[in-house]
Amino acid sequence: MPSPRRILIACDKFKGSLDAGQACAAVARGMAVRFPEASIECRPITDGGEGFAAALEIPLAGRWIEVPAHDALGREIDARYLLANTAEGPLAVMEMAEASGLWRIHAGDRDILRANTFGTGEMLRHAIQESHAKRLVIGIGGSATNDGGAGMAAALGVRFLDASGNELDPSPGMLFRNLARIDSSGRIPLPPVTVASDVENPLLGPDGATRVYGPQKGADETTIPILEDVLTGIVRASDGGRNATRPGAGAAGGLGFGLLHFANAELVPGFDLIASLTGLETAVAAADLIVTGEGSLDAQSLSGKGPVALARLAQKHGKPVIACCGRADPAIRESGVFDDITELAITGLPVEALMTRAAELLERASALCQAGGGTDEKTGRPRDL
Repeated sequence: MPSPRRILIACDKFKGSLDAGQACAAVARGMAVRFPEASIECRPITDGGEGFAAALEIPLAGRWIEVPAHDALGREIDARYLLANTAEGPLAVMEMAEASGLWRIHAGDRDILRANTFGTGEMLRHAIQESHAKRLVIGIGGSATNDGGAGMAAALGVRFLDASGNELDPSPGMLFRNLARIDSSGRIPLPPVTVASDVENPLLGPDGATRVYGPQKGADETTIPILEDVLTGIVRASDGGRNATRPGAGAAGGLGFGLLHFANAELVPGFDLIASLTGLETAVAAADLIVTGEGSLDAQSLSGKGPVALARLAQKHGKPVIACCGRADPAIRESGVFDDITELAITGLPVEALMTRAAELLERASALCQAGGGTDEKTGRPRDL
């Protein structure tokens, strides 16, 4: 194809190395060398995890609101969310990970039976009562919790009670075998809540929150049955069986269920939400070339994660898509989703070097890419990388 006049760069994060904005900037620098006459636009994308709110700061012309809250272990923190003015009124955009994320908890301090989402509820409550938000949007990736959203609900006024009517701390360790009843009569009024998540797991069972994601947060053979019992008890006490089976209910340790059930939320794919809030499809339609990517492209990416979802959107408009990534497994290459794939791992550098030099390598790889396919057909390596 001829040299592109308009290039859209829309990368997700390179986990542990670059956030989505930094990845886009590195690719943009390389593309500016390769195609100096082209107009280049950067639009970071995300699936609902870390960086979700930041990806919307510029498109929504939002401002950051700081709020005192608590992390997943109940320690005082300063959290923040994005507030934007819209035709319908103030819109609050936040990430559960900002308050209740695993990144805030040192590996040696993790305690899955204590961890809860109360801090996320504090952020929601502040946005409603102090910022008067008319709509709430929340990304729910990167959690340190497995409480089914009990902490979040408690911060909004839902009470978790034992058999004697005493209010329980909304953490799994306290709810275990003590929860008898849930009283939602005191929950504050809520505006519409939209939840961004790329997870489709139900709340319970072998594919549920506890068994699939619990181990990465510190759950083990002893605590997994306890956590599953707690989530089952919350469902039973709140008559939440229908919401517990919905796709995404198991996201963020069951916060997906909590938001569905206690906040009447709508769960949508993170990419779709970003696209609708930022007019991304219009930008795709206007571009001659789209460049996307993230740290790892694998079979799981094909379920509709950001770069793949973007590529499918580009295909709808007949636009070529190049993917730049740390690594890509055979499932991605065989899928035919991307017109071209550039892997940083093909340099042969050790993982530590790939991560510390990610921006440099991404810039260099982008400068060597061709608009219609600039990698070796057998290796996937950009020529001269």
